[in-house]
Amino acid sequence: MPTATTADLQAFEHAARLVLMYGLVPLWLLAGLGDWLCHRATHIERNAGAPESLMHMLMLAEVGLPLLMVLFLEVNALVIGVVLAAVVIHEATAWWDVQYASTRRHIAPVEQHMHSLLEVLPLTAASYVVVMHWGQFLALFGLGSEPARMALALKAEPLPPAYLAGLLVAVVVLAGLPYLEELWRCVRWRRREREAALAEAARAVRGGGM
Repeated sequence: MPTATTADLQAFEHAARLVLMYGLVPLWLLAGLGDWLCHRATHIERNAGAPESLMHMLMLAEVGLPLLMVLFLEVNALVIGVVLAAVVIHEATAWWDVQYASTRRHIAPVEQHMHSLLEVLPLTAASYVVVMHWGQFLALFGLGSEPARMALALKAEPLPPAYLAGLLVAVVVLAGLPYLEELWRCVRWRRREREAALAEAARAVRGGGM
């Protein structure tokens, strides 16, 4: 059975990095945008409201932190540990989110499909990171021949600046701003409902005193 050469391993790592950078991450952003559109179509502010919207912001942070670490830092045992922990926490939050929302608003098949993508894509991306840095993944559990590196350090060979700039802009435009708008919409609706309830109570008091 032929053994993989250094050139083969480098070619594999290069291909995996391209799939991760230009396939999985953009698809995750588009799925997040599609999910936001589904929330808007079901008028999330009028049913599940701010609590669900805050869960969406939490899940964005749970994916965003390890993404930033992989983009800018050397991937070692520490970074891999954070990535894996974030995946587990994200899955738990996603279950909590659907459990909460399913009793308060309609979740259409298209939104369920968006949820499927948003759950499987971080797991797939994490798998790519693990495979590309297998030695450090094993070292995280005290296995393999490499010592576990636990220091945070910037990449010795940074990713292309144009890619980083474009991705950060895309994250803000396709994920950050839409979900901030969603939270603002939920808070505004809740405030209007509270003001309407107070006005109704005031009218009732005035009517009772006549």
